[in-house]
Amino acid sequence: MRIPALDVQRWVNSPPLTPDELRGRVVLMDVWEYTCINWIRTAPYVKAWHREYADRGLTVIGLHAPEFEFGKQAENIDRGIQEHRLTYPIALDNDFRVWDGLGNIAWPARYLFDADGKRAARWIGEGEYDRTEAVLRQLLVDAEPDVELPSVTPEAATFAATAQPSYADVTEETYLGVDRRVPGAFDLTGDWRNGGDHVELASGAGEIALPFNAGEVNLVVEPGPSGPATLRVLLDGRPIGDRRGTDVDIDGTTRVDRPRMVRLVAGASRDEHLLTVAADQPGCRAYAFTFGP
Repeated sequence: MRIPALDVQRWVNSPPLTPDELRGRVVLMDVWEYTCINWIRTAPYVKAWHREYADRGLTVIGLHAPEFEFGKQAENIDRGIQEHRLTYPIALDNDFRVWDGLGNIAWPARYLFDADGKRAARWIGEGEYDRTEAVLRQLLVDAEPDVELPSVTPEAATFAATAQPSYADVTEETYLGVDRRVPGAFDLTGDWRNGGDHVELASGAGEIALPFNAGEVNLVVEPGPSGPATLRVLLDGRPIGDRRGTDVDIDGTTRVDRPRMVRLVAGASRDEHLLTVAADQPGCRAYAFTFGP
């Protein structure tokens, strides 16, 4: 496989790039989505490779393929690019044309192409950052034997030296929309309207109750049309307290002012818990819960 045609809706941080223009460069194509926790965990390594190797023959391209409809809106993705501090070229693949050209199946994914544009390696999901960097470095040397490479990035070196947490028995990603919903995975209280990829509070107040086993819980959520929404977060029926994620205030609430992923729970014990998210702003939409050990 070679670098596919980069037929995308828009480029950010770069003029449009083509496979011919990239000839002679090693290319790392990072398939991402700005609300995806699995990609968010990967992002520091991708940014480090751009930082250390861009002037040594590497071009990083972030291929953004939106998982939800709001991810196609320019104001949302542009803010996501800014908040994640991405400075390398970003290609917005709203129609999944490049995704299909790669034969991709999930977020995140990393594709390495050699200086002739031929695919050298692929990784789906998190991890193997040390292996990715080793292959990347070899491709740079193959392309330019006299290139002077820096030491392996601190990010990849730390990953290689650190025992990785186990995802065994961690609750799987839970989609709220009817298209990918698993019956019985959560309960709704109140007047909720079902959509293909979300649930929307139609009127009054409502709650989402989610049993889970994980240390970390996140939620992809969008405020209603009337402005920012405030969500109240309970763990096992009580205020969440010191198990709150970084997006939850000390009073147990999180403010949602745009479509985004919010971190609700952090450091929970690894056993069965009940998370309750309460909303009172009609139009507020919840899309998916994601988890970590």
